Amino acid sequence: MNNIKKITIALISILIIIPLMGIGYIYFKLNSMYDKEEAKQINTTIEESEKNKKNGITNILLVGVDGNNMEKGNRSDAMMIATIDEKNNDIRITSLARDTYVDIEGYGTEKLTHAYAYEGASLLISTIKNNFGIDVDKYIAVSFESFEKIIDILGGVEINVSEKEVSQINGVNNSGIQTLNGSQALAYSRIRYIDSAYERDNRQRTVIEALYNKFANGSSGNIMDIANEVLRYTKTNMAPLEIVSIANKAIKIKDTDFDQVEFPFEEARNGHMMNNEKGWVIEWDKDYNKDKLNKFIYDYANYKESYNN
Repeated sequence: MNNIKKITIALISILIIIPLMGIGYIYFKLNSMYDKEEAKQINTTIEESEKNKKNGITNILLVGVDGNNMEKGNRSDAMMIATIDEKNNDIRITSLARDTYVDIEGYGTEKLTHAYAYEGASLLISTIKNNFGIDVDKYIAVSFESFEKIIDILGGVEINVSEKEVSQINGVNNSGIQTLNGSQALAYSRIRYIDSAYERDNRQRTVIEALYNKFANGSSGNIMDIANEVLRYTKTNMAPLEIVSIANKAIKIKDTDFDQVEFPFEEARNGHMMNNEKGWVIEWDKDYNKDKLNKFIYDYANYKESYNN
């Protein structure tokens, strides 16, 4: 399978399916994906954020890794921050463009995607905090190996396919609301050349929202089959009981319309080819982007007032 930024459906699935499984089975499966060494590394460098606790925020870094090696060595081809906002009863998703040009401690200025390859989740998390001012102390990393199977187990996901997207998805002949199977949902999430990589990120978030809504409406398919597929290729620094607690928070919110953004923001970024081995990178207005992202995650009411008028 090509090294592309495939959809990170399996990541959000973990937070949704956990409350529906038997408790003994939960613990066994969740413990199998608990990366104790990475958890120890993260916990020694990152304390639970007072800013997160004060604002009722739980930020979870969702990492999609191409290949089956979920530790360091592979780049993080898809990165999102899932924000669970208990005060506002809201779930928000922030896509982080992989080519964002950032300072990576110990490695100089590089693309954001390289941090995971260098030292795994702990370095990626500290890079996000140091460059963007966002506190993240939890992560879930998943291989893309299980993507199509999960969607097929669910019986497909409903996506509003535009006229220009129809030709990019095998077996889809009409625009409008379509039930896409795993292969079609993957093709949808890979579409790029009719517009841009940023629109591809938007399609990824659209499929995540469609998956969440399917679970929220009780269309869960075979929970055990989904659990086996998701957890088989997953690593996290969250212990089993912590995942159960966070999963219950997400389910209780029942937000069926995720607020979504792409970082860096379109009006304050500049993508270009560097005259060296760095290739295509995205440079960004740091003050503007950091302020807007912090409002989106920590002060959403003011974000909507400031940027949605």
